[in-house]
Amino acid sequence: MNRGIILLPLLGILLLFSILCGCSFGPMKISLASTIHSFLEPLEISYMDSLPTKIESMVIWDIRFPRVLLGVLVGSSLAVAGALMQGLFRNPLADPGIIGVTSGGAVGASIMIVLGSMIVGDEFVDTLGAFAIPLAAITGAFMVTLLIYRLSLIGEHVDIVSMLLIGIAINALAGALIGIIVFMATDEEVRTLTFWGLGSLARGDWHMLSCAAPFFVIPLLFVSIFSKSLNALLLGEEEAMHLGIEVSKLKKILILTTASLVGAAVSLTGSIGFIALVVPHIIRSIATSDHRLLLPAAGLLGASLLVLSDIVARTLVSPAELPIGILTALLGAPVFLSLLIRRKRQIFV
Repeated sequence: MNRGIILLPLLGILLLFSILCGCSFGPMKISLASTIHSFLEPLEISYMDSLPTKIESMVIWDIRFPRVLLGVLVGSSLAVAGALMQGLFRNPLADPGIIGVTSGGAVGASIMIVLGSMIVGDEFVDTLGAFAIPLAAITGAFMVTLLIYRLSLIGEHVDIVSMLLIGIAINALAGALIGIIVFMATDEEVRTLTFWGLGSLARGDWHMLSCAAPFFVIPLLFVSIFSKSLNALLLGEEEAMHLGIEVSKLKKILILTTASLVGAAVSLTGSIGFIALVVPHIIRSIATSDHRLLLPAAGLLGASLLVLSDIVARTLVSPAELPIGILTALLGAPVFLSLLIRRKRQIFV
């Protein structure tokens, strides 16, 4: 418990450092001192003689800062959603993809990219503009989640095992549908599908953030209410019910909350893997399984990791941009394998 309390301020400092680095590093390098001064300037606080140039301030405020904030919201949402699913399934290997959010979002976005004009018309697509693909993605995410949820109901109760098996089948079907759509796509549409499917924070701007922020912020603030219920659920469903927890209602709320968090993330950034799976596992390994600390710690670490990964994505092959999903997979897979090997040794030693 004490270790977890100490961890939160450390993760807060890491996130602040990540945000400053995210606003400083890129094809155009800006010093950390200039970035800090740019943030303090609206407060009329000055600590240095060398002020950031007008171009540097514009790059920080109009281009990099909204992109970094999108990374913070998406990274924290994915990590918290992963912690929720792992708590719901009582399995550290659980992932939000189980309930079809990621695959549903990918199907919705793919349909809009390739078949949008044919289905809803050019005028509607032009009216939506940059919001066309995110709207289609979040619609697909919720529709597939609702389908899996309805199919896994036994009476009025959600059967977790059925949800897992149905989720596997629906995700496979979604993959097949995406394959068919890719087969029908033009070369330009295939490039868009590939880049979008591998994830990117390039959509981050103030207008997009102002519209999407409630889909992230409200669930993130709301979910902390269920920390004690998730702790009780770790003991088993029957034990949780004996403690006064309405397990069936809790499952519904957690599934819908996860769908909102991951659906909003996928709709804006595409599929970004391993954040939801690895981050909660790391927090449990180094600190605590208590959801009162696990959820905020996972949110802070997930935000930091995604922002730092985006820095590498923007600078590694500059002036081009590497899809961030590739980096999270390259970084996340070895970390996850090492954690599994460590856990295996602890079991058999």
